[in-house]
Amino acid sequence: MTDWSDPDALDCSDETTFDALLDRADTREKGHYFEFFAEGDELTHDPGLRLSRHGSEQWMGQTLNHDPAYWRSDTARERGFDGVPVHPDYLLACVMGITVEDLSEKGGYFLGRTDVEFHRPARPGTELAVTSRVVDTRTSSSRPAYGIVTWATEGRDRETGETLVSYERTNMIPRREPAATDGSGSMADGEADPEAPDIPDTLLTPDGGHFEDFRDALERAREEQAAVAYRHERGRTMDDQLVAGLPLATLNTARQHHNRDEMADSPSGDIVAYGDVTRSIALAHARSDEATYRERRFEDERFHSFVTLGDTIYGFTRVLDCDADDGPEEAGAVTFEHVAFNQDSTPVYSGRRTALVQRSQ
Repeated sequence: MTDWSDPDALDCSDETTFDALLDRADTREKGHYFEFFAEGDELTHDPGLRLSRHGSEQWMGQTLNHDPAYWRSDTARERGFDGVPVHPDYLLACVMGITVEDLSEKGGYFLGRTDVEFHRPARPGTELAVTSRVVDTRTSSSRPAYGIVTWATEGRDRETGETLVSYERTNMIPRREPAATDGSGSMADGEADPEAPDIPDTLLTPDGGHFEDFRDALERAREEQAAVAYRHERGRTMDDQLVAGLPLATLNTARQHHNRDEMADSPSGDIVAYGDVTRSIALAHARSDEATYRERRFEDERFHSFVTLGDTIYGFTRVLDCDADDGPEEAGAVTFEHVAFNQDSTPVYSGRRTALVQRSQ
């Protein structure tokens, strides 16, 4: 047996330290550079992951998502579920986590995600089959060391083939060779942040969390030329379980969530939170102030700044629309815009969400 701490035991012709031995060894790389992706390519993500009740409940507990329909069989039946489903945030995080090794493990900024649609509930025990298609690739004129890739991803029930969730996401991906640019530093389409929202000075808060409360608040806002917008009281401080534990449980292998050595010289200076953890915490704050019935879809999700260990995540919500005709008898559709922000009031996530919200009677 080799004593790796003994220089004399290492058979090296010019150096006799393990550090020097490492310098001569090739690294078996993980992930793909920008040049690997071509529009129209189809990728099948091989890692297997079986959704579990423990995983769903761990996710919900850690992110403060306490909707009883995803914990208790009686409430699940009342909502029309066939048994207790896994939480949609957990489902989405697992589907995206599986894709990381093939799509974004090399690193690069997560620019956004849209067209997130939940097609049907997923039960504990469901084995996932996940595929992605390259929708678009383009050059970043502001960052020649990176390209921009958009993928369309579907998560399906491996046994039945039914689609559970689908979405498009866009990332910056490191190039193997920097691209030649015009030096203008202009942002490519998809990199620029959206324009700041035009929100009236007067903000109204709904009287409660049912569909009628949001509808009535919007009617008052139109009369008073105001907006329905409010902040949520709860906050959640990022700890090791949130930053490293939850993403690893979804098979998210991105080094920025668990490798402090690699991240020491990065812009964040430390490991950073999985965007779907930050998002889920912000949504949990919002859901705690509403009678959520069922999640529908998300649009224009963006991640604006790093979230690191010790940061505290809060939530802010604006109500955009109510549709009494969209949904079952027990609920109506409400469209929200959610913003997660940290202890310095810096936005870290934003997105539009449509959910079915229970009626008061």
